Amino acid sequence: MPFKPQAQSTLNRRDLLQTGLAVLILSRADLSWGASMLAVRIWPSADYTRVTLESDSPLQARQTLLASPPRLAIDIQGLELNNALRELVGKVLSDDPNIAGVRVGQYSPGVVRLVIDLKREITPQVFSLTPVAAYHHRLVLDLYPSVAIDPLEALIAERMQSMPSTPKSTSSLQADPLGELMTRQSGKSALPLPTLPPGGTPPNIPPSKTDRLIVIALDPGHGGEDPGAVGPNGTQEKDVVLQIAHRLKERINASSMNGNPMRAFLTRDSDFFVPLHIRVQKARSVQADLFVSIHADAFFTPHAQGASVFALSQGAASSSAARWMANQENKADLIGGVNIAVQDAQVKRALLDMSTTAQINDSVLLGGAMLREIGGIGRLHKPKVEQAGFAVLKAPDIPSVLVETAFISNPEEEEKLRSSLYQDNLADALMRGIKAYFARNPPMARQRIL
Repeated sequence: MPFKPQAQSTLNRRDLLQTGLAVLILSRADLSWGASMLAVRIWPSADYTRVTLESDSPLQARQTLLASPPRLAIDIQGLELNNALRELVGKVLSDDPNIAGVRVGQYSPGVVRLVIDLKREITPQVFSLTPVAAYHHRLVLDLYPSVAIDPLEALIAERMQSMPSTPKSTSSLQADPLGELMTRQSGKSALPLPTLPPGGTPPNIPPSKTDRLIVIALDPGHGGEDPGAVGPNGTQEKDVVLQIAHRLKERINASSMNGNPMRAFLTRDSDFFVPLHIRVQKARSVQADLFVSIHADAFFTPHAQGASVFALSQGAASSSAARWMANQENKADLIGGVNIAVQDAQVKRALLDMSTTAQINDSVLLGGAMLREIGGIGRLHKPKVEQAGFAVLKAPDIPSVLVETAFISNPEEEEKLRSSLYQDNLADALMRGIKAYFARNPPMARQRIL
């Protein structure tokens, strides 16, 4: 059934003010009437859903957010409806947490209207990106849930689901750092206290073992609009590193150190883009004990091979290759697409300039432990931990490393990266490296989140 546009009267000045109209303003020199839509893409995730409209010239758009039922109307000027736009309707997945459906129609000559039916209240961000890498002009619609997900609460809830259902005594709850974390976040007791029968006495419940949760932040590189490096046979870096991260997560969640359970937290658990500084913020929000960014290397020639481990450098890079690699990885925000208008530059600058010598020293120790284990399952590109200015490693209080698992630009290593055997062996090696590091550097007491 064709989409029937909203009556023009509903978009008068008063309604637009009431529904929170936001206008993207482009100069006349930037505006090209008669643009052609080249591709449309939707990247759903629990964090947010991104809709990308790629065209051969810049687009001017205005948005209207309507409350009942929740929907977002986007009027795009200088555009005629074509098959690429019609394909957007069929790209909505049933399990998209934010989008229920999309309707598209020719509202008037030169104006296409999109109506995005929403599953929940969202806060939209609409912005334009200039051409970069393989992309032309992009109009991006980021749909963030109005109530943001708290990653610490999500991690604790996941941990609680895996714990025995035996109730804890009041004293054991108070001594339980996991319970304390939940109390700090919600202001309520983490677990219900045992109920007593009338005139009864407290049940004889053995005290629980102190449960200091050890959190490892795993950061699968790239994602969504940013595929990362692409192998000669078309393998995308973002896909293989996510697979490796999930395998490592399984091993971490099944492990413990000195009786304390371990838990993995993924900065992305599916195919969507996360800006570099947000990856760091996510790791800090869950009070991660370690941060491991997982990537697959690439070079100009197909002959480079072997795995590498990198830590941050406050000064010069340890080699020209390390500096080149950091520059390549730091371009992820440009390709993935960051809304510059809403970035808090001051917070970002402070976050990325607070790295300490102690953090870097610990990162080198962690990287060394991992490198030794990786060397036992395959070839190393360099026998020591390299250092350079990787933006994603600049958490001031978390030992952080970036693991280049192999050269995806090498046909043999590309095939290896695709294999379950190598992914399992690599996950095992990284797990052994993490445990070896903790054996010599036990996790410290958690800092209170204020």
